[in-house]
Amino acid sequence: MSETIKISLDAMGGDNGLETVLPGADLVLERCPNIEFLLFGDSTQITAGLEKYPRLKAASSIIHTDVSIEMDEKPSKALRKGRGKSSMWQAIAAVKAGDADVAVSAGNTGALMAMAKFCLRMMSGVERPALAAIWPTMRGESIVLDVGATVGADAQQLIDFAILGGAMARSLQGVKQPTVGLLNIGVEEVKGVEEVRTAGKMLRELSPPNMMYTGFVEGDDIGKGTVDVVVTEGFAGNIALKSAEGTAKQLAGYLRAAMSRTLMAKIGYLFARGAFDRLRAKMDPRKVNGGVFLGLNGIVIKSHGGTDAEGFASAVELAHDMAKNKLIKKISEDLGDYHRGRFGQTGESAEG
Repeated sequence: MSETIKISLDAMGGDNGLETVLPGADLVLERCPNIEFLLFGDSTQITAGLEKYPRLKAASSIIHTDVSIEMDEKPSKALRKGRGKSSMWQAIAAVKAGDADVAVSAGNTGALMAMAKFCLRMMSGVERPALAAIWPTMRGESIVLDVGATVGADAQQLIDFAILGGAMARSLQGVKQPTVGLLNIGVEEVKGVEEVRTAGKMLRELSPPNMMYTGFVEGDDIGKGTVDVVVTEGFAGNIALKSAEGTAKQLAGYLRAAMSRTLMAKIGYLFARGAFDRLRAKMDPRKVNGGVFLGLNGIVIKSHGGTDAEGFASAVELAHDMAKNKLIKKISEDLGDYHRGRFGQTGESAEG
């Protein structure tokens, strides 16, 4: 019998709140029946909403909260307003207390980051958190971090991100030694800012045993899937993410215009509709979504605020897989190896 995974949900978070959270969570139970949900929010609204989803109702516990965080609230205000009593805070606190294995919210990103960091605290040896995104590529999927949590990371923080991303790749993708690259303006060792060059040199010298550092990668390498893990700081990473989302919408617009231009194009679209639908789903960040805050003493998943039920289900399923594959344990092991200075020049630990 599979292990029960307990997931806490900020039921009030996101642009549509319960209208997205409840049907999304119910969808996941079709594929992952071993989940128990803790639903944090207005108990009256949640109870009424669950009547449509008897399967989810049977797998859920409701914890009432009087406060919910608005999507446009500043993180500092949200922290003052919601600390200890909001649906977002309570969902995170359940992870800290051990009542849940992972928390998921589609709410305000800045508020979620502030609350997660304040409530869970940073893992030993990690200075700053990273927001990791799963990126669709020509080869499948890659992990890109940081995409917005830490702006202006130094060399040591970039190395931490590499370790965090490598552990995530091993946990989710089953890659024994994931390939890791540092995002840069060129692949030559002399290019880029000092922090990136220094981090690259240190990673080559350290030769971490649980990853294969391949050097610098450029922006177009992200979509190609050149490496399993792309490491950058939050400013560049967020621009890359938003550029990719914008390009996806632009291409979708071009396709719609082209397919409606002539009668033959419309007929052709009818025959190729399935392929276009699959392409649209792969490129839509609302459908395949779930950013992960890494470096904390617990797992917190950020779902896209404007996602639909299917997209929220994707984030919850990601949370399930991370808990099932013991992501925090893998990160702790890798960070422990690094901060104890056990990485050798050949990729083996000093203990042999």
